[in-house]
Amino acid sequence: MDKIFLYWDNSNIFISAQDVAAEREGWGARSRVCIHFPAMKELACRQRPIGRALAVGSVPPELRGVWNRLEAEGIQVQLFERGQLGGREQGVDQALQTAMLRDLSDNNGDPGIAVLLSGDGAGFADGCGFHADLERMHRKGWRIEILSWRHSCNHRMQQWAGEKGRFIALDDFYPCVTYLEEPRPGQPWAEPRAPQPLPALES
Repeated sequence: MDKIFLYWDNSNIFISAQDVAAEREGWGARSRVCIHFPAMKELACRQRPIGRALAVGSVPPELRGVWNRLEAEGIQVQLFERGQLGGREQGVDQALQTAMLRDLSDNNGDPGIAVLLSGDGAGFADGCGFHADLERMHRKGWRIEILSWRHSCNHRMQQWAGEKGRFIALDDFYPCVTYLEEPRPGQPWAEPRAPQPLPALES
């Protein structure tokens, strides 16, 4: 069985999940939604052997618990500081792209399955960004899977993945890969919703 190589942009997935939570469960769910990491990993990996699993994100101390949970799932974590001007993470995309190109080089002649957890299609028109490197991997015989929220995934990258590989909409698994934290005191109370079991993907 081919190994999978998982590239996980946590900020992209989490921020987009907040939008979906607000749309489905009301505005208050935006600040309470969390990613259920074991379920997300299960959806991405589906019991296939792992060649690499890398997640990238930012370094604020309050997020340390997030990274601990990812590492507990056997996922390598690389953290980056946010820029002082825009507050955006610096080097996140580049770290994932570097890992993709290294895996492509190190596994020359033995292609695997590249699984991207992100919808960021920045650089599409210029032939750079995730899409360009996924195309390089595809030309070398790699199978491609993109897991992303529909509303935040670059449309052309989503279409390309559907034609050349596989696009898996996280929206279809929202109750399985997310859960809501209990509200803070002073907020309306609701029963915390645990994630549901993952349904089987069509082959």
